[in-house]
Amino acid sequence: MSKSTPATIALTKAGVAFDLHTYEYDPGSERVGLQAAEALGEDPRRVLKTLVVMLDGKPACAILPSDKEVSMKKLAAALKGKSAAMAPVPDAERITGYKVGGVSPFGQKKRLPTVLEEAALAEPYVFINGGQRGLQVRLAPADAVKALGATTAAIVSE
Repeated sequence: MSKSTPATIALTKAGVAFDLHTYEYDPGSERVGLQAAEALGEDPRRVLKTLVVMLDGKPACAILPSDKEVSMKKLAAALKGKSAAMAPVPDAERITGYKVGGVSPFGQKKRLPTVLEEAALAEPYVFINGGQRGLQVRLAPADAVKALGATTAAIVSE
């Protein structure tokens, strides 16, 4: 497994401190983020998943704890849009340059408007996909927000 991905390169260029963590990716897992949390021995609220959505027909990104579901209504409101829906897998892969299960918000082909669940800011560190299946970066949530130019908002479903 290569530990140099567009995501790790982007974080290094941005001067963000991070650690790399690998785990055995299970392609048969229904919930990739929860499988990653279990494999890393971490609380799912600290292992964040990256979702690619279509916001009013344009791509955007949502980052939230792996044990939560995104509220499309809250996400759209956070990005000042009308409606949001999950992007189809082929579109998400084409837009980001990553394979599903390895989608990172860092180092995408084109920076997408991004919202990070605000509850993650209370954590001392979070894990976010490092741009490859089975690769996670561990970093301070505030550093992730800064590196992404992300908005923070409550975007999880109740």
